[in-house]
Amino acid sequence: MAKDYCVLGIESSCDETGVALVRVSGAALPDLLAHALYSQIEMHQAYGGVVPELASRDHIRRVLPLTQEVLAASGQSLADVDVVAFTRGPGLAGALLVGAGVACALGAALNKPVLGVHHLEGHLLSPFLSADPPEFPFVALLVSGGHSQLMQVTGVGQYHILGETIDDAAGEAFDKSAKLLGLGYPGGPALSKLAELGNPAAFKLPRPLLHSGDLDFSFAGLKTAVMVQAKKCAAAHGGAVEALPQAVLADLAASTQAAIVEVLVKKSLTALQQTGMARLVVAGGVGANRSLRAQLNAECAKRQVRVHYPELHLCTDNGAMIAMAAAMRLQSGQQTAHKLYTFDVKPRWPLDAILS
Repeated sequence: MAKDYCVLGIESSCDETGVALVRVSGAALPDLLAHALYSQIEMHQAYGGVVPELASRDHIRRVLPLTQEVLAASGQSLADVDVVAFTRGPGLAGALLVGAGVACALGAALNKPVLGVHHLEGHLLSPFLSADPPEFPFVALLVSGGHSQLMQVTGVGQYHILGETIDDAAGEAFDKSAKLLGLGYPGGPALSKLAELGNPAAFKLPRPLLHSGDLDFSFAGLKTAVMVQAKKCAAAHGGAVEALPQAVLADLAASTQAAIVEVLVKKSLTALQQTGMARLVVAGGVGANRSLRAQLNAECAKRQVRVHYPELHLCTDNGAMIAMAAAMRLQSGQQTAHKLYTFDVKPRWPLDAILS
């Protein structure tokens, strides 16, 4: 690669279409020139969750207009794109194929190399897009959708998993608990918003694996406990869960959030202690949770540990993180982009198998 080059990134793994352009200049941290995002939340709300076929079809409609929007905002043209990156996995197969197909078609048309990116690595490296980027090494708490992982990160592509979820991840616990409380889709943000009105100590809910002695996570039992408690409250009020007074629902939401956050915070602190590191990076959609941020900030300040997050608007899936991850992999020599336009996608792709 030349010393200076531009990477166009396309994200289409689930229900958000994201496109972004970053510029690499020597050894400096890549610079985000522009990004655009379209969320399908409104379309999927009627179904209570993501419908894969609808998601794929909507990506087809959005990706090229978003690309044009990014190029216009950055003052660049397609001729200025040196590498086209895309999310290769994990995610919904049909949705991934849209991004991969468009990226490889663009690469072929421009005679430029393409690069498939791991979606979770995109989240992991997204804090480098913030105004306060981290430095290697650090402990990473990755809490995105169906993934909850703690990792020791010593550089780009140098990841050692310290602990991960063995069933429901934190994001799933938020979403499934919200559904049990009748909060609709997307559940996690709705539960967090309602929790701000409630008492986090109102109900005694389990903290799974909090004292397990390892760094793994398990939130399936918490979801069951929320369901049992919600039914008890409904029976006491003589109606359905959805008909509970808002104050009761708010207490349930706050107690649920408190259980999830306590586990995430204590496991993160244990990981820092075990590795001897003094820097924590939090990435993924759950990383936007206000309670999680407040408690991590407070506890890490006591221990003189720096905490880094992505900007709030870059916590969810977006093209900026894909372009950034591709640029950092190229910059570090971890990977090379090629003019190979046949492609596959990896709906299931463990982060520790990133080079396979």
